[in-house]
Amino acid sequence: MIQLVAFLGNFGREYAQTRHNTGWIFSDSLPFADKLSWQSKFKGICTTVDTGQFAEWAQQYDLYTKKDGSAMLLPDSASDKIYFLKPQTYMNLSGDSIIELVNFYKLKPENVMVVHDELELPLGTVSLKWSGGLGGHNGLRSTKAVLGTPDFWRLRFGIGRPDNRDIADYVLAPFTPDERITLSQVFPQAAELLAKVLLSSDPNRLIPEWGKKNLSSN
Repeated sequence: MIQLVAFLGNFGREYAQTRHNTGWIFSDSLPFADKLSWQSKFKGICTTVDTGQFAEWAQQYDLYTKKDGSAMLLPDSASDKIYFLKPQTYMNLSGDSIIELVNFYKLKPENVMVVHDELELPLGTVSLKWSGGLGGHNGLRSTKAVLGTPDFWRLRFGIGRPDNRDIADYVLAPFTPDERITLSQVFPQAAELLAKVLLSSDPNRLIPEWGKKNLSSN
């Protein structure tokens, strides 16, 4: 099971609402965000949630329940804890934060999911991915370097690739008002996916539906 969710972004107020900070923006949008107690640790900010508590939140906010509205039963392989991490090392050194938590709690790469922006997907698209290429993403490169493998999970949010514009300028620019409207449509559905991933004994089962899914109504 996935035990660590690392939301990637750049530390600093000037980057807060930029495309490269999609992971952080998503984490702040989660319906249970105000219940998380973040602490400075592992070269970032981290919070720990009991898996049973997370399952209760999933039910409370109607993220993942049975047809009768009751909470999903935790699989036998469920870990006791789920860790949420926001590296504060800047994007290209995200792995330095991730590896500290991984080593401290003795996690394996397959227990890690990185949440990040993705140029190769159009805005409004969400993708659950296992392993594979890095798409030139510096946060993924750093994570692969410290884990020694690309075999970790990714939750990718499409931001689109600009035409005739410098990539660095594009990803470090704020979302437009119209783009923020699209994100407001995407994030609630992505929160449901996150709950399903974290409470699943085999996230691979979700890939046929969520390998690449457009969640925008536009």
